[in-house]
Amino acid sequence: MMQVKAGQTAMLGLLYERHKKALFGFFYKMCRSTTVSEDLVQTVFIKILHGKEGFMGHGQFITWMFHIARNALHDHYRKQKNNHLELLESGPDSVAGSADVAAKYDSEQTISQLFSAIDLLSVDKKELLVMSRFQHLKYKEIATITGSTEGAVKMKMRRTLIELRDRFNELQNGGIHVTSKKQ
Repeated sequence: MMQVKAGQTAMLGLLYERHKKALFGFFYKMCRSTTVSEDLVQTVFIKILHGKEGFMGHGQFITWMFHIARNALHDHYRKQKNNHLELLESGPDSVAGSADVAAKYDSEQTISQLFSAIDLLSVDKKELLVMSRFQHLKYKEIATITGSTEGAVKMKMRRTLIELRDRFNELQNGGIHVTSKKQ
C-alpha cells in the first residue's frame, strides 16, 4: 500500500488480487447478494485508491481495508434503508427418500437455519460475527476497525454467540419464524 501511496497505482491490482476474495466473503455473508457484494468490493478499492493518502502505514493494511469495507457496507445499508436483508432459504427440489438425500437435506436445513439465525441478529452483531468467525480477524483488529477496545469486542462477541445460539435453538424448535425478529 505504501507503493500505491507513493504513486505506483499499478500495485493496487496486486492488493486487489490478494484481498478480493476475503472482501467478497465478508460482504456476501453480510448481505447474501452476489451482485451487491461484487459492487461493494469494487467500491472499497475505489475508496482505497482515492483515500490512499489516509493510509499511514502504522497498522496492517487489512485492518485499514476492513475499516473502509465496513463504512462502505454501512453506506450501502443507509442507501437501501427500506430493503431488508434476504434470508437464506434452501432445500432440495425433490426428496427421493434415500438416506444420503435425507442426510443432505437435514444438513442443508441446519445450515439454512443457522444463516437464518445469523440474519436475525442486529447488523452490528452480524458484522462482528462475520469479521471474527468467517474472516478470521483477531479481536484486536476488529477493535481497531470498530473503534472499540479488545476487551469490549470480546464481550460483544460472547454476547453475540449466546444470542445466536438462542435464536438457532428457537428456530430448531419452531419457536420463531424466519421472517420476524424475536421480541
